[in-house]
Amino acid sequence: NLTEQWLHRRPGRDLPAIYVEHNTPKGDVPNTRHPMADHTNLLIAHVTGFNQLFWDTGTTRTTVIDHGIVTPTATYTGELDRLAVVINEPVRRGRVTGTDLLPRFADIAPLDVYGMGVTGLADHLGLPADRLTSHDDVPQHQMHAELARRRAYLHLCRWTSLGLSLIEAMSIGMPVVALATTEAVTAVPPDAGVLATRVETLTESARRLIEDRDAAYRLGARAREVSRERFGLDRFLADWDRLMKEETCASR
Repeated sequence: NLTEQWLHRRPGRDLPAIYVEHNTPKGDVPNTRHPMADHTNLLIAHVTGFNQLFWDTGTTRTTVIDHGIVTPTATYTGELDRLAVVINEPVRRGRVTGTDLLPRFADIAPLDVYGMGVTGLADHLGLPADRLTSHDDVPQHQMHAELARRRAYLHLCRWTSLGLSLIEAMSIGMPVVALATTEAVTAVPPDAGVLATRVETLTESARRLIEDRDAAYRLGARAREVSRERFGLDRFLADWDRLMKEETCASR
C-alpha cells in the first residue's frame, strides 16, 4: 500500500492501525465475519454500536466513535404539508431502503424524495407524479434548505448503518418518523420523533404531524438539540484525537 511505498513502514506492524467500519454486515447476519476479524495488530472503529454488535470481528479489538457532521445552516420551518425522504438508489436497493413502503406514506401526504438515482421512482412504484416528486442529486446545501420546508422526515431503512441524512435532518430541526431498526433506535429519542416497527403506527404518526404543525415543531426542536449534542463536529473530532493519542501511546 502507499504507506509502505512512501514511508517503508507497514501499518499494524511499524505503525498503529485503525480500520474504520462504516457499514452494517451484508452477509449471513448475525454471523457475518468481518474482513479484519482476528487481526491482533489493528483496531476496528465502528461508527455505531449496532455495527459493533452485529459484525463478528473475532479477536480483533473494536471501539465505537459516533458519526459527526457539519451542522447544516438551514432552519426548519415545516411550512409545506409534505414529507421528505433522502435515499440513494432506491430502485436498486429496494427493501433495504424501505422503498416498497413509500406508497403507504404517499397516501398520507405528498412525498419529496432526494438522493442519487431517484429519477423515475414514482413510475417504478406506480404512483402519480403529484404524490411523489423526485429530486435527483441536489447539491447538499440546497437539499437542506428544501428539507427544512417539509413537515417531517421519513427514515424507512430496514438495514443500514446510521444515515448521515437522518442526523442532518434532525440537526435542521425536523421531526422524524422512522423504522425502529438498527442505530436509529438510539439516535432518535421518543421526544424527537416516532419510531416503530409497525408501519401502521408510523403512517398514523405522519398523519398527525401533517395535521398538527405545532406538534411537529416540538418534536423537531428536541431532534435538533439531541443531534447537535451527540453528533456535533467538536465531539467527533475530540473523540478521534483521543483515540489516535491512545493508540499512538500504546504502540510505544
